[in-house]
Amino acid sequence: MAKKSMINRDLKRTKLVEKYRTKRLELKKIIKSINSSDEERFHATIKLQALPRDASPTRQRSRCGLTGRPHGFYRKFGLSRIKLRERTMNGEVPGLAKASW
Repeated sequence: MAKKSMINRDLKRTKLVEKYRTKRLELKKIIKSINSSDEERFHATIKLQALPRDASPTRQRSRCGLTGRPHGFYRKFGLSRIKLRERTMNGEVPGLAKASW
């Protein structure tokens, strides 16, 4: 089980990302646009840098929904490799079975 403080930190980051998502997208659109002037791009860059660091989606960490484990995470299932294996062996994950050939 991951530390509760780490899980809470990631939840806080997720909320911040959602809060600033549209603003970040608008500023990035201005920066990447070839039609905007250099001055507009410069001001957009300054505004983007002024946003909180944790508002960036790259600072989020994928974690297991059951244990909070950050490594060995399968996005498709939202579980770590350990819990995915346990659930698969119990037959709780539809469409997955132990390989045999």
